[in-house]
Amino acid sequence: MHYLGEIISLGVACSWTVAALASEVASKRLGIFVMNVWRMALALLFSAILIGCFTGYPYPAFAGWDTWTWLLASGVVGYFLGDWCLFNCYLTIGAQYGQLLMTLAPAFTALCAWCMIGQTLSLRSLLAMAVTLTGIAVSVLGRDAQHHIGVQLPLKGVCFGVGAALGQGVGLVLSKIGLDCYETQVPADMLEGMRPFLPFGSNLIRCAAGLACYSLWLYCMNLRRPVEERQTMRGSLSNKKGLIAMLLTVFSGPFIGVGFSLMAVQYTAAGIASTLMATTPILILLPSRWLFHQRITWRNVLGAVISVVGVSLFFL
Repeated sequence: MHYLGEIISLGVACSWTVAALASEVASKRLGIFVMNVWRMALALLFSAILIGCFTGYPYPAFAGWDTWTWLLASGVVGYFLGDWCLFNCYLTIGAQYGQLLMTLAPAFTALCAWCMIGQTLSLRSLLAMAVTLTGIAVSVLGRDAQHHIGVQLPLKGVCFGVGAALGQGVGLVLSKIGLDCYETQVPADMLEGMRPFLPFGSNLIRCAAGLACYSLWLYCMNLRRPVEERQTMRGSLSNKKGLIAMLLTVFSGPFIGVGFSLMAVQYTAAGIASTLMATTPILILLPSRWLFHQRITWRNVLGAVISVVGVSLFFL
């Protein structure tokens, strides 16, 4: 099917919109690091159940050491380091500018894909990427009327934002390399039936890396805190609304969203997929207005129009 990768990428953007809204609720109720341990653990479990039901193997069958190496590295870079930078960026300069800096991720993805796997983009695709990212930037900058483009931002916060975008971009390319290795290791007579589930097996490995890193981080963080201030997994079980939001985050984020994001890069260039996935800040405008009563300005609308034009250029 023509443009299958692009269509999947837009679906991922919708899924990540749900994940962003749900994670905002879950992180406030459970704490960021507790939520991420739950997120990684359940995404790993659900991925194992899915691939087990459809392939008969509840683990990444036939994956060799090179596949594990690339995908574990992707999990550390994308799920842990990238998200760690993003959370710190939010704390330092706020979510608005954090999301703006995250629009650098497609550029980092394309650059990394060019350096590591020699993947190039056409001039039209580069133009579409530039227009799409311009629309996202205009919309995100206009979400807070009290801030202006010329405002002085702390260098620390900007570095965290750039690090988050770099982590997402590099992590996606590392995932593609690992996924490509995985495909070559599946027996030829089984590849056709297993191919749709290889991204979910790959994501299982990435989740294992993220779970290990977040668990270790949470443990070390709690060692430095008084007992009464520690965040624990057991303590989070009493917060039902937080757990429901966390489950929704898991399904729409690291399970469905990331699984299909890996599938998207099987069918289109990593830079194109990353750009289309980056439309989440546009898609989140109306749900944020309905759920959190955030005001939509004319810049939001203008940014959305520019972004839609950019996305349409990929399909011309």
